[in-house]
Amino acid sequence: MAENPMTPIKPSIAEALRDTRAPASDAAANVAQSPSQTPGHGPPGANPAKAMQPGASGPGALPTSAPLGAPGSAPPASDMVTLKIDGREVQVKKGTNLLEACLQNGVDVSYFCYHPGLSSPAVCRQCLVEVVGQPKLVPSCYTPVADKMEVVTSSPRVLLARQQMLEFTLVNHPVDCPICDKAGECTLQKMYVDWDATGSRTEFDKVHKPKVVDLGPTIVLDAERCILCTRCIRVCDEVAGQHQLDMIKRGDREILTTAPGHVLDNPYSLNTVDVCPVGALTSKDFRFTMRVWELYTTPSVCTGCATGCSIEVHHSQGEIWRLVPRENPQVNKFWMCDEGRFTYKEVRHRRFSSARVGQGRGLPGQLASLDKATAYAAERLKLIVDKLAAGNAGAVGLVFSAQAQNEALYGLRQIGEQLASKGVPVKTYVTGRQARPDRADNILRSADKNPNTQGAKLLAGPAAGDFAALKADLAASRIKAVWMVGEDLPVGDDLLPTAAALFDGLELFICQAVHDTPLVRRAQVQLPAAAWAEIDGTFTNAKGLVQRIRKAVEPAGDARPHLELISLIAKKAGFSEGEKWQTSARQAFQQMVGAAIHAGQPGQAGQAGQPGQPDPTGFAHAEWGRELLPVQLRFAHSRG
Repeated sequence: MAENPMTPIKPSIAEALRDTRAPASDAAANVAQSPSQTPGHGPPGANPAKAMQPGASGPGALPTSAPLGAPGSAPPASDMVTLKIDGREVQVKKGTNLLEACLQNGVDVSYFCYHPGLSSPAVCRQCLVEVVGQPKLVPSCYTPVADKMEVVTSSPRVLLARQQMLEFTLVNHPVDCPICDKAGECTLQKMYVDWDATGSRTEFDKVHKPKVVDLGPTIVLDAERCILCTRCIRVCDEVAGQHQLDMIKRGDREILTTAPGHVLDNPYSLNTVDVCPVGALTSKDFRFTMRVWELYTTPSVCTGCATGCSIEVHHSQGEIWRLVPRENPQVNKFWMCDEGRFTYKEVRHRRFSSARVGQGRGLPGQLASLDKATAYAAERLKLIVDKLAAGNAGAVGLVFSAQAQNEALYGLRQIGEQLASKGVPVKTYVTGRQARPDRADNILRSADKNPNTQGAKLLAGPAAGDFAALKADLAASRIKAVWMVGEDLPVGDDLLPTAAALFDGLELFICQAVHDTPLVRRAQVQLPAAAWAEIDGTFTNAKGLVQRIRKAVEPAGDARPHLELISLIAKKAGFSEGEKWQTSARQAFQQMVGAAIHAGQPGQAGQAGQPGQPDPTGFAHAEWGRELLPVQLRFAHSRG
């Protein structure tokens, strides 16, 4: 049963949960971190792409030496300034702009062009506030705080200016919200309801601009809906580092377009859709497929590469409709790559959803229930184990997939410990998807296309071999049985059948798989495993940060979490004697936190976090995080 049942909740509760899902420590289940220690946004004008590069310094930079997730400390008093906002005295960090100071202290100020991850151009003038002693209203997104400053955000003068700017923005804006793809998460729509809600005084025809403009492979522009906030231009310039968008013409004829000689095709182009406060930029993949108020959001982690960007899974009626980035200052700040956004399609693509038992070697297997398939696997495995324990030559191979979650791999490690205690030689290997250096950069994309390579290596142990070692042992018949959690091998699709044939000489090949591949069909026991969006657990990213994934949709067919499949076989084979086998990912996680897995052979475990004891797993400071209901999206603030 899912820990987060898909039940619509009241708007007031949904709003409250939405306001609290940003802190990385809670939503990502990274590490112990109090709310007061949650990292804040970078200063206006900071380059987020530069800040996210390894070894960078300054706000938003990824840590390189200090342990990730270690509780931070409060800013020194010298770094704080005291000011008054609407008569209330508050303290904020020096260098913060007035807009962020207001938002941090629960004061609502409307804005369009500002984004905490981008520079501040102050072009929309929607965030004007009054500073005592200054004759004019000032743009709060561009004005830094100062000691003893007095700010007024709700005086009649400010409210009138806010209303006038909204009216000006809507002069030529089409008022066709019911058919707009952004309806329900449009900032302009929300601001109008909150701050204006008056009838239009326009008596002349609106200026018409191009509609359904193809900007590139992923994005469509409706120029009539554009409010000229320039967020999209700054995303391309400051995050992707590619100037692909620009403004042309002037006045009410000004229009967004691609820069001369360019199309919008950078690897981070869909972030422009996320930051667009209106329905000007829409994704071809999501456009007119689902109304956002019918979607639920579940926090998770992108599985596209080893970076492990924090994401929201937007789902409804058992289907995933899109993935969007979730703020995490330690990993991805506000962004994610386009490639990672489409990994949701793998959850249902080429799914392996029914257990099969057969001869292996690529021959068709017979459909079987999970009970019969796991019983057959346990019986065959026990016979091989008994022979190896009696002194027969050979070993049992355990394959740890970098696509599987930590809790499942911990279960496989427990299998290794049980076999080793019986005197059975055990060899461990780590496999995963093929590295793609051509799809890597110094922003977010990693050449390693597996979400849990670090976790797999740590749990498999330092003696674990790679795919080359596995191939050599298979060719030399040094292993008699292979139990593989995952189906991915670091070879291209054209070489996969040849690589899969290497497993034909085994006495037993158990493969727990999410997708039906030529490798799966070589196994005598083929068990359907749940995909990442169908389970609870954790991944360890390339920086060693343990991050939480949450179940968003139900597994396909008879698929079950890897850990549950491992537990079923272990119990039926009698390997669970003296072990507290769990099918709950949370319980397995707690076991890993309670016992740091030391470098060495199976069976060498110690207590995590004890003085002088190393913790190569990173679990000593990890937390499972609170349980969250999936929040129904209702007039979200443009996710930005």
